[in-house]
Amino acid sequence: QVQVVESGGGSVQPGGSLRLTCTTSGFTLDTYAIGWFRQAPGKEREGISCVTSIYIRVLGSVKDRFSISRDNVKVTAYLEMNNLKPEDTGVYYCAAVPSQPAMCYIARTDYTYWGQGTQVTVSS
Repeated sequence: QVQVVESGGGSVQPGGSLRLTCTTSGFTLDTYAIGWFRQAPGKEREGISCVTSIYIRVLGSVKDRFSISRDNVKVTAYLEMNNLKPEDTGVYYCAAVPSQPAMCYIARTDYTYWGQGTQVTVSS
């Protein structure tokens, strides 16, 4: 059974950092892709990055401040967020979809399995 669980959210001041973790079970990164998404209040859910066993992609809008890492053995993905801004506030989601290592997806509609989300609040 495929499961994805986000953790690590919280409240920080502008300029602060947070590290989110996507813990998974039921698959490997050779056969699934993991995506990070976020949803700001009143806005659509948007893709931030995707990860497979050999591929990492981070969208240009956050790539100068956010970075992604993975543990292929633990099938875990990490979202490191630095220099956070108030506009980064929202619920951050992790998702998974069957894939091939060379295929990475950013669209919300591409993903099948979703976590419950973790809240990130950036405020002074």
